Amino acid sequence: MAAFLLGAVLLIVQPQIVPSRPAINLNAETSSQSVQIELLKKTSQKNDFKENVHSNGSCQQLPQTIIIGVRKGGTRALLEMLSLHPDIAAAESEVHFFDWEDHYRNGLQWYINQMPFSYPHQITVEKTPAYFTSPKVPERVYNMNQSMRLLLILRDPSERVLSDYTQVFYNHMQKHKPYPSIEQFLIKDGELNVDYKAINRSLYYIHMQNWLKYFPLDHIHIVDGDKLIKDPFPEIEKVERFLKLSPQINASNFYFNKTKGFYCLRDSGRERCLHESKGRAHPQVDTRLLEKLHEYFHEPNKKFFELVGRTFDWH
Repeated sequence: MAAFLLGAVLLIVQPQIVPSRPAINLNAETSSQSVQIELLKKTSQKNDFKENVHSNGSCQQLPQTIIIGVRKGGTRALLEMLSLHPDIAAAESEVHFFDWEDHYRNGLQWYINQMPFSYPHQITVEKTPAYFTSPKVPERVYNMNQSMRLLLILRDPSERVLSDYTQVFYNHMQKHKPYPSIEQFLIKDGELNVDYKAINRSLYYIHMQNWLKYFPLDHIHIVDGDKLIKDPFPEIEKVERFLKLSPQINASNFYFNKTKGFYCLRDSGRERCLHESKGRAHPQVDTRLLEKLHEYFHEPNKKFFELVGRTFDWH
């Protein structure tokens, strides 16, 4: 009987294991393997964590930097340019860990398995443009790493809407599927269709407010996507400083390709350009409709400028 009572008492006082924010504060400058392991043990949904270490001393680790968006803002260009730096190890594909439930349920072990092998001195980066506009993502990223350094690249909201439509239009064309004109999406009952998802994605201040609930502004570097297209080097210099990287990327790493109409990269004598799907011409839109679009974004843009303490050369 005494043994039974003792067991009952121990059962009552035993602390319950509940999901919580990780006790470890993973600094952007600290990427040691031991810290990675401890964080995984505390937050992973599984207890079968394996160390993914290569014989050359490199390993797969959680990203210290994430390019969170925005869709059609220039995230691929930013990642490719940033990859010119020898201290950057970039995931090749969009991981969609924090915004896709099927992926998120797999836990951090699955996430780390999607990362490239990197050396201790390197910063691992992944980019998923949908993160910026996904309501659940900021808290999930915070729960993994409160010190995450975030990169957000933005373009003129109206131009981003047109690029958004253009991408979906060409995707349908490649599959030989019909797709409505952009006017059919932008206009509803004679007025601007503000329920169009592409327009919602361009309401930057709404999504930024969500991120600022969890991360201070000095942990989010905003890259001017319009300037990155026209003159990439100064924007990449700012990213280097934000990530506290040594200045390794030079103006000579960029050259303008007249055929494609945008800048390409030159690395150790090897030249490479973005995929042919980039830089596609936007559809012709009636001037009055464009003016409606610019007018609609005027107040949201103003709110965004006030929120981040910075202005951009947008319509």
